[in-house]
Amino acid sequence: MSQHKTAETLHDSVPDALERKACQVLDKAHEKKLMIATAESCTGGLLAALLTDVRGRGHVFERGFVTYSDEAKSDLLGIPLEIIKANDAVSEIVAVAMAKGALERSNADVALSITGFAGPAGPDDEEGLVHFGCARKGGKTCHREEHFGAIGRAGVRIAALEVALAMLDEAIG
Repeated sequence: MSQHKTAETLHDSVPDALERKACQVLDKAHEKKLMIATAESCTGGLLAALLTDVRGRGHVFERGFVTYSDEAKSDLLGIPLEIIKANDAVSEIVAVAMAKGALERSNADVALSITGFAGPAGPDDEEGLVHFGCARKGGKTCHREEHFGAIGRAGVRIAALEVALAMLDEAIG
């Protein structure tokens, strides 16, 4: 008999406030005729799922990249492995490169990246540390670093979605 750890999952549903914020961001992007792409690591595609769950706004979401491994970040987003290895996958440099890579490898106008430690990682890795990057075509690329603490994988992921939506909202303008 094999032993399996119980997976820690998100709550049965995303908080209502988060769903409302996703709707607002998508409405704003729709009004400005902008398309969104995501590049996610520790959230495993949850931001993309949240953005594509909004009825009538699917056309605003261009694509999502789930790049959990270093190799995926390199292959799908064009980040040289040397950059990732030299700076760590959870860093400002990699988060910004992920956002820029998603923008360059899509037809989106705005790209948001998330990379972090949602749960316990290595001995020198800070649980709850998450880096975000947000790039806008013809505009600036910004970064944000959050220290959510040891609030569990689901807690970190929900908190990361809140920050990601706020950054998208700001980038859309």
